[in-house]
Amino acid sequence: MRFTSEQLLDSGVLEREFTLGEIPGTLWTPGSAAPAPLILMAHNNGLPKGQPRLVARARHTASYGYAVATIDAAGCGDRPRSAADERTRAELRRATRAGEPVDGILESLVGPLVERAAPEWRTALDALLSLPGIDGPVGYSGWTALGIRLAVTEPRIAAACLFAGGHVPSAQREEARRVTVPLLFLLQWDDEGNPRQRALDLFDAFGSEERTLHANPGGHIGTPWFEVEDGARFYDRHLG
Repeated sequence: MRFTSEQLLDSGVLEREFTLGEIPGTLWTPGSAAPAPLILMAHNNGLPKGQPRLVARARHTASYGYAVATIDAAGCGDRPRSAADERTRAELRRATRAGEPVDGILESLVGPLVERAAPEWRTALDALLSLPGIDGPVGYSGWTALGIRLAVTEPRIAAACLFAGGHVPSAQREEARRVTVPLLFLLQWDDEGNPRQRALDLFDAFGSEERTLHANPGGHIGTPWFEVEDGARFYDRHLG
């Protein structure tokens, strides 16, 4: 892991860009000297690690005493996409403009993204936990489809906060039954791109004995800021 830049924020949080082989990422660490539990933070369906809403959540969460990290995995953010990915994304844009069903297109896009992204997130996790000042247990926040895969395959993840707004491929919907870590599931009740009943069915499918659903009115990007603060209390219970 090679750090390429750093910035000390007014909150005392240190924000550092890094590269790990071909993987670019950002790490936020709190100002305290004590070892900090780590939270992996991924934006829905692989949007860029520099997406402003993700950065705001990461900075705020780090101010509670957590180390927070995000990466652009293969095919995500500014990383090169395959010709097949570009064709699928173009077809998705066309179908969306035309008002046509897009579930099949999302299935062919998001499923391969998860397959490529999960190993790189595990590689990043190995490197991050080797750094001084970062310790387990590990939390996860964000992209539901990837979070399900990591919660099932990565035993170091002890709790997860999942956003219900992204498409979850059929493979991850089946995997959800094997998720057993404590969950906080955030649902926007009027999300125009995510049928409400599908999200409720997914919540029912999780195998976690401790799982909490927070539903708020509003569209896809309307999650209230207080959910970030509630998320910090959720991590305090399971990671702190």
